[in-house]
Amino acid sequence: MSHTIFIRNMSGHEQLFQVHGWNNNQDINVPANGESTVEAPDGTSGAIIAIHDGCIGEQAELTKNGFGGNDFIDLSNICGAGGNLVVQQVGKDWTRKGDPRFMQNLNDAWNGADQGVKDKLSQCVHVNEGVVRRIDAPKDFPQLEEFIRSFADGKTYIGVGAWGGSPGNANDNAQSSAAEGSTDILICYNDDDCTPRDASETVMIAAYEEPISIASADGGGPGIMLTNASQKECEYFFYDNYWNGNGTAGANFDHPLTSTKLQPTETQFVSLPNTFKGRLQRGTQLPATWVEF
Repeated sequence: MSHTIFIRNMSGHEQLFQVHGWNNNQDINVPANGESTVEAPDGTSGAIIAIHDGCIGEQAELTKNGFGGNDFIDLSNICGAGGNLVVQQVGKDWTRKGDPRFMQNLNDAWNGADQGVKDKLSQCVHVNEGVVRRIDAPKDFPQLEEFIRSFADGKTYIGVGAWGGSPGNANDNAQSSAAEGSTDILICYNDDDCTPRDASETVMIAAYEEPISIASADGGGPGIMLTNASQKECEYFFYDNYWNGNGTAGANFDHPLTSTKLQPTETQFVSLPNTFKGRLQRGTQLPATWVEF
């Protein structure tokens, strides 16, 4: 069986990710405020790694349907950082790993450090106009690992854990704990806070072999991010139910609330009212495949 890894870029710029273990090990450029997907069969392992100025940074490491039928996920900064990244099972916020404000917390710690500390870290902490833009690998700089632990210990994988007979760091080891069961995975990136917005509403459906991904609104009001992952233009229609209440719903099959056309691989935010209860359908003809939400 195969599950989907959703890679969501919440920033205002395109973000490059290395993909290890899936996607034929090919890099993925995720557009600004967009989302890409990777298929991850059960029993496989790999990593999704953010790239900054040509250097590897924060990474989500995963094993799908591993020991005991569980997903093993962690968010690691042992190779550096230049942005914020979190990983979790879709719809299970309690499985989330990573510090969604890692870079902001890093800059707060840097601004509060004395000059002696800054001088010792100058070769591995990269500052531009007074702001830390990127750090090198804490695993290669013990003084940097100590500094990162001062604000991120227990929030992300920082150093080298249990390995080769070494017990490693207990807080790092805890980051590799299993998430119950095996399901789709959500990875969120941002320069600012990368906490997923209503991540539990992310779902992948197949409409006549033309998959679309549905995610939550981007903070500018209620709605969804809609992606046409097919290779041709598609028009999608939103049908608001005639009524909802007492466990009943009056299905609406003939008066769409709105519609939108998407080119191949295009992503678009569709604004919807808070009261929306209905479905999204490709085309207007029945029978059809739709998603209800």
